[in-house]
Amino acid sequence: MSLADPSGPPRRVRWWALLAVVCAVLAALTLVAEGIVGGLLVLVVGLAGAALTAMGTWWVVSHHGAVRMVGMLLVVAAPVAILLIYARADLWPTALVAIALWAAAVACARTALRSARRSHGMRAVIRAGPRNPVLIMNPKSGGGKVGRFGLVEKAEALGARVVLLDPEVVTDVAALARRAVAEGADLLGVAGGDGTQARVAEVAAEHDLPFLVISAGTRNHFAMDLGLDREDPSRCLDALSDGEELRVDLGFVGGQAFVNTASFGVYAEIVQRPEYRDAKADSALAALPDLLLGYAGTTLDAATDETRLEAQQALLVSNNPYSSPEPMGARRARLDLGVLGVVGIRVNNAAQAADVALRGARAAGLQVLTSRQVVVGSSAERIAVAVDGEALTMPTPVTCSVRPGALRVRVPRLRPGAPPTAPPMQWSEVLGLAFNRPARDARPPVRRDNGQ
Repeated sequence: MSLADPSGPPRRVRWWALLAVVCAVLAALTLVAEGIVGGLLVLVVGLAGAALTAMGTWWVVSHHGAVRMVGMLLVVAAPVAILLIYARADLWPTALVAIALWAAAVACARTALRSARRSHGMRAVIRAGPRNPVLIMNPKSGGGKVGRFGLVEKAEALGARVVLLDPEVVTDVAALARRAVAEGADLLGVAGGDGTQARVAEVAAEHDLPFLVISAGTRNHFAMDLGLDREDPSRCLDALSDGEELRVDLGFVGGQAFVNTASFGVYAEIVQRPEYRDAKADSALAALPDLLLGYAGTTLDAATDETRLEAQQALLVSNNPYSSPEPMGARRARLDLGVLGVVGIRVNNAAQAADVALRGARAAGLQVLTSRQVVVGSSAERIAVAVDGEALTMPTPVTCSVRPGALRVRVPRLRPGAPPTAPPMQWSEVLGLAFNRPARDARPPVRRDNGQ
């Protein structure tokens, strides 16, 4: 097959894949060149160090007292021991070269995979701008971004009516949104956190009105995955005068909408605690041992479309799947696939923690899948749920579902765009690209437009 063969990968993709294979081979040859004993020592010591660090981390988060202190010591001592062993055996140059080559191999492989799996983004539709937009703004959100960026004044200059929340009063923002609809609003928007976004988005979806996201929250995960500007939330207001619409999915848990995630188990139990807001790290470390070892909280069972997950310590359900099992550091490539992402965790001892550290999503203690519906059960009558970061309790069983294309999101026509996702590593696919075999079609299923 020639490089010009249209059924094969593009030339640039192939060369990135070939470079990844070459770097991986050179990393292996670097170890072989050190001799069987030296090469094996570099490999075994490195893997053992990673496993011991993971085990130490497990003891830190799952125990109190002396065991936690031993874990802290191991987390520090394991990397130091690796360096000392390499230095004493005069293997550190070999280890550094091998690590650098392997890192280059992974980087080139991801570049090849990302290029081969060209992004098929969410389809935008040009629609007339709103005549009576209503924006709900939380002045405390994101450390005061509403005032710092002059969002009220800029929105009003663009013809929007702004409802400013009183930080000292607990306000039902969904009720405010419904009142705005009754008064003739033809667009609803929010400058606030993702939890507030979700409650107003649900009202917008009920009335098939466009919804405007203003990235004035702390993390702005939803805004990031929509490709909005998170550094300057005032840029989101450009959608009022020069915008387009995306049809995205909306997740539901126990009948309540969420735009990002619904978390069950360990994390949800921790955020329920009153002290969590004031001292997150300290309260988490204090609570984790009892939660992880089963002395507090409840374990969970979950039934997806095709799989049953049993005795999970933590369960994360997302509105469309994240690019990796760690949503805090990941993003969703699309929000219109019509499925939930599901991540289940069950780690009961240090050996299983090491397995997760070494094997990632392939570890027995980590389940990563997608489903249109997830039913979460427990022996308890009510369980803790963190919905877009907000602490709730719900009666069991709790049903999570997704409503495809339920939400019309109005976004600026010109926006930064979401950062590219890091594709899962599939060396078999990298080899296929390197040797001129067509890449698998990674394009996600796309719903047909319903004409709305």
